[in-house]
Amino acid sequence: MRPTGRLHIGHYFGALQNWIRLQNDPQYECFYFVADWHALTTDYADTSFVAQNTIEIATDWLAAGLDPDKSTLFVQSAVPEHAELNLLLTMITPLGWLERVPTYKEALENITNKDLHTFGFLGYPVLQTADIVMYGEPDTELVVPVGEDQKSHVELGREIVRRFNTFYGLDIADEFFREEAQRAFARAFQALDNPFLAPSAVKIIRGKGAFSAEDRAYVVSAVRNAAIEIGIKNFLSQFKSDELRFIRFLEILREPEAMLTHTPRIPGLDGRKMSKSYGNAIMLSESDDDIRKKTKVMVTDPARKRRTDPGNPDICPVFDWHKLFSPPQGTEKGTQAWAAHGCRTAEIGCIECKAAMADNLIKWIEPVRQRRLDFERDPRQVLEYLDTGSKRARMVAQQTMDRVREAVFHWNEKRGEIAGPREAKNAPAGR
Repeated sequence: MRPTGRLHIGHYFGALQNWIRLQNDPQYECFYFVADWHALTTDYADTSFVAQNTIEIATDWLAAGLDPDKSTLFVQSAVPEHAELNLLLTMITPLGWLERVPTYKEALENITNKDLHTFGFLGYPVLQTADIVMYGEPDTELVVPVGEDQKSHVELGREIVRRFNTFYGLDIADEFFREEAQRAFARAFQALDNPFLAPSAVKIIRGKGAFSAEDRAYVVSAVRNAAIEIGIKNFLSQFKSDELRFIRFLEILREPEAMLTHTPRIPGLDGRKMSKSYGNAIMLSESDDDIRKKTKVMVTDPARKRRTDPGNPDICPVFDWHKLFSPPQGTEKGTQAWAAHGCRTAEIGCIECKAAMADNLIKWIEPVRQRRLDFERDPRQVLEYLDTGSKRARMVAQQTMDRVREAVFHWNEKRGEIAGPREAKNAPAGR
């Protein structure tokens, strides 16, 4: 999450509720971070809010139920490996891929009070990809909990990872060049009698058919380009089983999978998407009085103009909230069944319906708000959780980057050639 300050109930039902479910599932190892570098993509002109807002978000996370003993909670900028991986991924990401991102075009059109024609804003999907794949391992499933509207972002990340893996994970075995050299050497003797082929044949014989470094690089580059053109899976499927022994492919970075999550509808007080910028949100730290004042002015079924008019709860934002906070069954006041029946029959008015929903919302939010007050009194504890999580995240990130650096630069391999395997064995990648 970007450090935008205190969170509202839309954040809880849109993300936190699912995060908590995942952290309590032993099959998942969860990493959640405050994306302070992402905040700079749009708010680079004023960063005075970032530190405090980071504390506010972390406080809400803890109050909502994220557990630092079950999840790794950290700050993006405290793990500089994110920036390094972002840099490497930008080197291989085509500009056109980023310019076609729908949210990029929409933001340029809709946000007119900020200059978003920056490299950072254009490249935020690459940084987002680095954030995700940093915590994946080649042989372990990597999932990202997202809604349907964010699925395209994950798919772009998958494309970037495929391209990276093809450039730095696809290679041709030395055995291929040795066998080709032997065949070329044998054919060269047969061509000595041909005046047109003799000069080349002599050269091949003198070199015993061996490929030069330039020739090897040309062949490998051509193979990688072909794989990128049709996709690595399609490329590998073209080879017979005995031919695959010449092809080496290592998955350096794991392709992320989108874990589509059901997000309940939770409109803002005015019926639009809930957002602090619209002023239509209920914060997780909202007081009882403010909750009642704000919910009194919520929009309802527009067709219900008079108290005696029957309404349709299926299109009423208040009933959407009833479905989140009110008991489903029962005829007593405050249940979803009571609200739906009363609305359709005009037995209750909108004011009464809102008040009953507000009572249930207050019951739901009270323990969250109390936990938040407890953490507010001890911000050093919140910061300690973030610092500890950042150190834990960085340990994982360093392992990923050791693997990535070696795939890109082959420093361990080169050290092995120069210094011998014993000295190179313990040298960290890329250092």
